[in-house]
Amino acid sequence: MLFKTIRVLVPGIGTRFQCGGLSVAKQTVRLLAELRPTTLVTYRERSVKYPFAEDLLKEEFENDNSLWIISWGFDVPSLLKRFRGRNLIYHAHSSGYGFKLPPNVPIVAVSRNTMGYWGHHAPRNPLFLVPNALESQWIEKGDLNGDFEGRPIDILVQKRKSSNYLLFELVPALRAKGFRVEIQSDWVEDIVHLFNTSKVFLYDSTEHWSSVGVTEGFGLPPVEAMACGCIVFSSLNHALSDTLTPGEIGHQIGCASLTNDVERISAALLNPAEWKPSAQKISFALKDFTEELHVKRWKYVIESLENLFPSLNESDLIKRHSRYRIIARKLFSKVFICISRFLNSCYR
Repeated sequence: MLFKTIRVLVPGIGTRFQCGGLSVAKQTVRLLAELRPTTLVTYRERSVKYPFAEDLLKEEFENDNSLWIISWGFDVPSLLKRFRGRNLIYHAHSSGYGFKLPPNVPIVAVSRNTMGYWGHHAPRNPLFLVPNALESQWIEKGDLNGDFEGRPIDILVQKRKSSNYLLFELVPALRAKGFRVEIQSDWVEDIVHLFNTSKVFLYDSTEHWSSVGVTEGFGLPPVEAMACGCIVFSSLNHALSDTLTPGEIGHQIGCASLTNDVERISAALLNPAEWKPSAQKISFALKDFTEELHVKRWKYVIESLENLFPSLNESDLIKRHSRYRIIARKLFSKVFICISRFLNSCYR
């Protein structure tokens, strides 16, 4: 057994670090603990609850038999330097940060969208797919088959990541139609209950991720809404397209015009049977995101890495494509296209 412990790195656990990435990191620690001793480790902000990375690095030799997992995209370049020589993997959520990974750093992607990004930008790195998992509360308490008509909230919106279009155009238009629209902007103790009491869930994150400059790595909120029996209208950017199929599992938001959106959402509320996927179809879609399957996938990753890591520092690693060769090929292709167009114009 190469890895005796697993350490999941996060910058901190304070208020400014509270986000989906931290929640996923904590869930990863809890689930990986079923396979190996696992702990959360902070590296920017000290915590009385968890060890601090610098302290561990000073105490231990490089071959410490630990597997270190990094994920905070903007911090990855500096973390690669700090943990050079360690058994390090990148847990890839969003993509598009612009950094390059050494070929000896394995990648565990949380979505096919992210896996495709790294399959293109780091084709020689060991690459794995472990989609995010729904926490058990969503499966156990989610009201997938409950009374739809009895739900008091017509439309639920989570303010964070929502577009200006959604908040300042679509929501007012729906309220003008007489629908009760709930905008969640603060922490909710029983988030599952909030979704269980809502009929329609609206999610539009394209503008948010475009402003940040990276992608939607997975998109848990629409999946959580589906687990609670909500009709989902969502943007289809990045990894959201992995799970949402317009007209089958979910519906597109921001589709053509404000009037079209209002009419379709109104129709879904007035005649939900025609807009809500069957419980069987939703259950089939959700079965890929159970914690049990999540652990099995990580088990495969860890066992594969224990066989891979001894060879990842060898000199015969497959080299990445030469940057100059790629530029030359692009230039040749452009010249070829120009010549073809010129010859075609001569024969007209």
